[in-house]
Amino acid sequence: MQPGAGEPTLAEVRAATARFMDVEAALADGYVSDPSNHCETAASTGRPAADGAMGIHFFRPDLLGISGPPDPRVDGTGTHTDFLTPAVLIYEPQADGSLDLVAVENLVFKAAWEAAGNAEPPRFHGVPYDLMEDDPATEVDEAHTFEPHYDLHVWLHRDNPGGMFAQFNPAVTCTDHSGGQDAHGN
Repeated sequence: MQPGAGEPTLAEVRAATARFMDVEAALADGYVSDPSNHCETAASTGRPAADGAMGIHFFRPDLLGISGPPDPRVDGTGTHTDFLTPAVLIYEPQADGSLDLVAVENLVFKAAWEAAGNAEPPRFHGVPYDLMEDDPATEVDEAHTFEPHYDLHVWLHRDNPGGMFAQFNPAVTCTDHSGGQDAHGN
């Protein structure tokens, strides 16, 4: 996949985010850990466990336009899509308690994106962001306690057999996570 006009290459994004392999650098840059300390797995979202996991999300509230706690769900006004400074960093917990950077992500809330005059989801390298919203027909919480949003994962720091832009990575696990659980007890 090739970058669109004005988009960075994957190599440029990898280089720009390599410093975040040290989670302390991420914290110093304004990223905060998911307050629930949840390590997201495919199984926790009702998908096959074989799809793997995402990991623990660290995010920049300013880039997401989040100004307060969930009420009742996380919502924001940001329309940031620059992967050179991604809104979200994703880490895999290790047995020694450290965290390995595995992916970067951008997320824009659907209402804010549309209010900015956009009729189509954002794209990166020609790939449209995934629309994450609840499915009332199946009662599946696709938005994961967030208001409807578009997001795109880029697995630059861990090879993903499922693809560079897949939601989950079978090569990532939450096995060594000792933090919070999701609503499903995972």
